[in-house]
Amino acid sequence: MGEKHYLIMLDIDARKRHYHLADAGKITKFAVQLEVKIGGTWKEVVRYDCAHDYAHKDLYNIEGKRSKINLYMNYEDALLFADDDINENWETYK
Repeated sequence: MGEKHYLIMLDIDARKRHYHLADAGKITKFAVQLEVKIGGTWKEVVRYDCAHDYAHKDLYNIEGKRSKINLYMNYEDALLFADDDINENWETYK
């Protein structure tokens, strides 16, 4: 089994948290999220994961309210999409 977990600083007040678990080369769990620092506290802005047994995207507003979007993708495609989306659009999300 391959497990990866890392944190990448994108700016002084923005970071990407990445986690995935693979079994025989197949992604079985993942979570990728953008966090921003607001008033000294790190807050989620966007998160991609499979916590409810399907790949989805959670968007959080300034009050912390969440909206969930089904990605209709397998875990491997969703993980790649999540990394690319946050890498390319983190400043817009922030």
